[in-house]
Formats: sequence, structure tokens, C-alpha cells
Amino acid sequence: MKRINEYKKLFGVENEVELKTLKKSYRNLVKEWHPDKFQNGDARQEEAEINSRKIIDGYHFLVSIAPETIEANLEAYTETITNSGIADYTHKGLLLEITFVDGSTYEYFGVTKPIYIKMINSDKVNRFAKRNIYSNYTYRKTKRVVEEA
Repeated sequence: MKRINEYKKLFGVENEVELKTLKKSYRNLVKEWHPDKFQNGDARQEEAEINSRKIIDGYHFLVSIAPETIEANLEAYTETITNSGIADYTHKGLLLEITFVDGSTYEYFGVTKPIYIKMINSDKVNRFAKRNIYSNYTYRKTKRVVEEA
């Protein structure tokens, strides 16, 4: 959640992430902080490189959790959570990462440790996740693909 809020603040996004507004803000920030804008030896060139990387990462992250992106990928997501079991999962901070048997991986934001403990102690992890995780937390598909041996 900290990461989401940090990126929303960077792009001046209040509540819902709207792709049109996000794209406009992204373009303005890139124009302002593009490293080529600064001459070699300029003290702000290094700062511009760091900020431009942060802007690019933030943009791609916010696009991945935008309602339009979620809606466009809803059919594939529903197929995965309905027909694929959980192959692996990890929890760090408030981030739960679930890898499914079909090879796709999703990150769920804001999952507290007590919820995670209830999930791992459940005798039916997939059923617990269907009832308590999938529809209750902001999620995004990660680019990581599990390769089969």
C-alpha cells in the first residue's frame, strides 16, 4: 500500500487511477525530468536519472492496477483463480504474491499478517483465498512467468 500511495502522490492521482490522466501526468513528468535535458556535469543530471527511473516504474505500476487494465484482463484473471490451484505463495510486509499452477503470478496489496496466517493454517488454502483474498484486495499480474522443467 505504501508503494501505491507513493506513486499516486508522484503522479498527483487522488483516488481511482484513470489512464488518460495518468498518461498526461506521466508525459509532463518525463519532460521535466528527462536526463537528456541536463548537460554533462550538471549536478541535477544524476537526480534526473533517478527520478526518470522512478517515474517510469511508477507509471507501469499504476497502469497495472488501473481499473481499465483490471477490466481488460478480468476474463484471464477469472479463468486463473477459478481453474488453477495455488502452486506457491509468499508474504512480505503487506504484499502477498501467489503463483498459480498455470504459471501466472499475481500480487495482492494490503494483505495483513493475520490474514496470511489464517490462509496458511487453512486446510483448503485455495478455498480460503477465493473467499478472503481474490475479491478483497487490489491486485496486479506480475511479469514473472514460472518455467516448467
